[in-house]
Amino acid sequence: MAALSIGYQFHFHFNPPNLTPLPTKFNSLAFTAKHPLRRHHIWCPKIYAPPAVSVMAFGSREVLPPALDSSSEPPAIFDGTPKLYISYSCPYAQRTWIARNYKGLQEKIKLVPIDLKNRPDWYKEKVYPANKVPSLEHNNEVKGESMDLIRCIDSNFEGPSLFPDDPSKRKFAEEMFSHFDSFYKAVISSFKEDTVNDAIAAFDSIETSLSKFVDGPFFLGTFSLVDIAYAPFIERFQPFLLDVKNFDITTGRTKLAAWIEEMNQIEAYTVTKRDAKELLESYKKRFLSQV
Repeated sequence: MAALSIGYQFHFHFNPPNLTPLPTKFNSLAFTAKHPLRRHHIWCPKIYAPPAVSVMAFGSREVLPPALDSSSEPPAIFDGTPKLYISYSCPYAQRTWIARNYKGLQEKIKLVPIDLKNRPDWYKEKVYPANKVPSLEHNNEVKGESMDLIRCIDSNFEGPSLFPDDPSKRKFAEEMFSHFDSFYKAVISSFKEDTVNDAIAAFDSIETSLSKFVDGPFFLGTFSLVDIAYAPFIERFQPFLLDVKNFDITTGRTKLAAWIEEMNQIEAYTVTKRDAKELLESYKKRFLSQV
C-alpha cells in the first residue's frame, strides 16, 4: 500500500491498480463550454450510454428561482412537497442538486435556494436549526449533510439508480466516500504552500481510482454518487490551481481528463455549474488572503 503525505498533519492511502491509462482528448471541467447531452459516448472497450431518463429529464430547461434572503417570506413548510434547500454557490449543496436533476426529480423535489450571505431567520428557526445547506425536507422532517442526502435522494425517489448492485463497486464507492476528506485537505493545503506536492499526490490518487473499472469513464465505470461527490470540488480546484499555481491537474492524467470531458456531457451536472471566473475570484478571495 502506498502512502501519500498531506502537508504536516494529514495522510491518506490508496491501493494503486496496475492499469495503463488510455490517451484521450482534454476538456476542462471549469472552462469548457456546455455541451448538449449526447445519447452515446464512445469508450473503450465498449459503448457507454447514459440512461434515457437523463435525456428526457432535460427536455426543457428548469427556470431557477431566485435565492431567498432575510427579506424573503418562507415557502410553505411541511406541506407534503419535498424541498431541497441549497445555495447556488455551495459545492456541498451542488452534490444534492446534481442527484435531484439526474434522477429527473425537478417536478418532485422543489428547489429552494438560500442566500448564505444574508440568510433568512426563518431558515434556522423553522426549517433547519443547523442553519447550513444543503437540507432536505421530506416526510415531515428535515435532514442535512450532503453525503447522507444524495444517498437519501437516490434510495427514496424514483429515477435511475446512482449506486451499483455490484458488490465490488459498492465497496469501492464506500472507499471513495471515505477518501474524500483526505483528498480535500491535501488540495487545500497546496493552496497555502509554495509547492503543489500535496495536490499532485491527491490528483495522482484520483487518476489511479479512475483506473479501477474499465466499463466506462467514471469512478465506478458508469455515472454514480461517487462522481457527484467529487465533481463540485474538482470544478473549483481546477481553475484555481491552474491560475494561481500554474498546475494543470490533467497533465499526465488521461483518465482524469476523460472524466472531466464526460462530466461535461451530463446536463444534470452542467446546469449546476458556476461561472469559472466567478469561482476563481471567490477562491482567490478566500484563500490568498490567508497566505
